Amino acid sequence: MKFLHLNFIPRSVDAALLVLRVWFGASLLLLHGWGKVSGFSAMSSKFPDLFGIGPAPTLALAVFGEFVCAALVVAGLFTRFAALGCAITMGVAFTMAHGGRLTGSGNGELAFLYLGVFTTLFLVGAGKFSFDAKMGAKT
Repeated sequence: MKFLHLNFIPRSVDAALLVLRVWFGASLLLLHGWGKVSGFSAMSSKFPDLFGIGPAPTLALAVFGEFVCAALVVAGLFTRFAALGCAITMGVAFTMAHGGRLTGSGNGELAFLYLGVFTTLFLVGAGKFSFDAKMGAKT
């Protein structure tokens, strides 16, 4: 029965935070952020105007959250600030763009999942395998 405890696998919260940061940060960056950056011109007039400030500024906010902040999370640089930016962006995507729906067509399940991960990273920080730790930030 001791085998089921998997004690032979090294435990490291910092390594787990690195995997979480890179996995979710890179997937947000590459799957969502890059598409908005590369198609900014084409999307800027068609993007949903969720805040009444115009589609281009709303798209720019989404690019900041999904590309800039996600890149910072992957690097572990200003991680808590960047994770907050990602979490806010995913909260807006879930509630406003997807209507808070977890099921059905056009649901926000993925945005909700990202929201949970980035909220967690905001609360715990980057861990010791990050630029934040190298700069002496408490993680």
